[in-house]
Amino acid sequence: MKIALIQSLLFWENPEKNREKLGKKIHAISESVDLIVLPEMFTSGFTMQPNDVAETMHGETINWLTSLAKDKNAAITGSLVITENDNFYNRLVFVFPSGEIQFYDKRHLFTLAGEDKVYTAGTKKLIIEYKGWKICPLICYDLRFPVFSRNTEEYDVLIYVANWPKIRINAWDALLKARAIENMSYTVGVNRIGVDDNKFEYNGHSQVLDFLGDYILEPTETKGIFIVELNKAELLLTRKKFNFLSDRDSFILK
Repeated sequence: MKIALIQSLLFWENPEKNREKLGKKIHAISESVDLIVLPEMFTSGFTMQPNDVAETMHGETINWLTSLAKDKNAAITGSLVITENDNFYNRLVFVFPSGEIQFYDKRHLFTLAGEDKVYTAGTKKLIIEYKGWKICPLICYDLRFPVFSRNTEEYDVLIYVANWPKIRINAWDALLKARAIENMSYTVGVNRIGVDDNKFEYNGHSQVLDFLGDYILEPTETKGIFIVELNKAELLLTRKKFNFLSDRDSFILK
C-alpha cells in the first residue's frame, strides 16, 4: 500500500482557506497512491472554539473530501470539528474512493488545553478494512495511552494524526516508535507545522516506522508531501518469525 503524508501549515479557524491549500497539495500528487493522510483538525488548527468552525457530516468539507477521493482514486483521512446531536467531536473521517465514509471520534481529549470541556469523547476503537489491509486510526493525545491502541485486532497499520507542539516533540518521536514496536505494526504519524493563534509552534516530525520500529520515513520538519510504500508480506513474515503478539496480555478495556 502506498501512502502520502501531507505535512502543512494550517490557517487558523479558516476551513475555506485550508481546503484550498490542501486541495492544491492533494492535486499535486502525481503518482498513484492508495491513501492520503492529513493532520488533526486540518480545517482549523487545534481550536477550542468549535462554534466557529464546526460542520456536519453532510457539510462542505465532507463533500470536498468525497470528491477528492473519487478524483484521486485514493482514500483520504484526517480529523476535523463535527457537530452532531448538539455535541462537538474531534472526528477522524476515512473517506473511501467509492464515497463510503467511516469515522472515529477522539477518545482521549487533551485536558491540558480544555478539550474535554468543549468536545465529546468517543468510546469506540475503529478498525478499517481497505485494500486487504486492516488500519487503526487514532488522534494525537491518544498516542499517550497504549492500552487503547493495543493490537488485539491484528491490524496492519496504526495511524496518528496530530497537532503536536514542538515543545513536546521528543515524546511524539519516542511514543510513535514504542507503538510500532509493541504492536508489531506499521505506524504512521502526521503532524502539522507552523505557529497557531495560541502561539504554539509545530515542527512536524511526520514519520513512518515499520513493525520493528525502524524508520521508513525519518522525522522531517519541512512542509511537503511524503510518499512511502508498505509491504504486507514482509509484515506477516516478521510476525510469523518473532510471534511476539501471541504473548501479549489479555484484558478488558472499560
